[in-house]
Amino acid sequence: MSIFRCTSTFVLIAVGFAVVAQAQPGKLIPGEAEITPMIARTEQAIQQYKPLLDHEEIQLGADVVANDRKDVASLEVAVENLKSDPLEFNGPAGFALFQWLENASRNAALCASSASMQAESQIKRGNTTGASSLHHLAEGCLDISTLLHTISVNAGYLYIRYADSEKQIAIENAKMLQQCTDMLKKYDTSPIKPLQKTGPL
Repeated sequence: MSIFRCTSTFVLIAVGFAVVAQAQPGKLIPGEAEITPMIARTEQAIQQYKPLLDHEEIQLGADVVANDRKDVASLEVAVENLKSDPLEFNGPAGFALFQWLENASRNAALCASSASMQAESQIKRGNTTGASSLHHLAEGCLDISTLLHTISVNAGYLYIRYADSEKQIAIENAKMLQQCTDMLKKYDTSPIKPLQKTGPL
C-alpha cells in the first residue's frame, strides 16, 4: 500500500505542475495569451521586410540577398507552424524561432551598413539619385532590424521562462522521487526467510 501511495503521489504532483503551468502562464510556462501576439508581430515584420529584400537585391545584388531570403523563408515556416499551435513555442520550436529572428535582424543590420557605405560612395561620385535610393534602403533595413531584434528579445524572454519552469518542475519532481525512495527504505522489502527446522525436543 505504501508503494502505491508513493507512486500515486508522484504522478499527481507531476500532473499538478502541468496544470499549474497552463493555468498561470504569466508565472510559469508562457501561454497562448503571450505567445500569439508575439507571433503576430513577427508575421507583420516579415511582411515589412520582404519589399526591402527586393530593394536590396536591386541595389546590392542577388548574391548578397540570397542568404537573407533563406532566413526569412525559414522564419516564415516557423511562424506558420506556431500559428496552428502556439504552445509548440514551449519546446525546440521556440528556440528555433528565436534563432531565426536573430538571424533576420542581423541580416537587416548588415544591409543597412552596406547600403550606407555605398550611398556615401555614390555621393562622392556625384550620383545623388543613386545615393538617395541607397539611403532609403539603409533606413528601411535599420528600422526592420530594430523591430526584429525587439521581437527576438521578447521571444528570448518567453523561452527563458519556459526553460526555467521546466527546470523547476524537474527539481520538484526529483525531490518527490527522493522522498518516495527514502520512504521505501524504511520498510524491509527483503524476502522472508523460511523457518529453520529444529531437532526433536
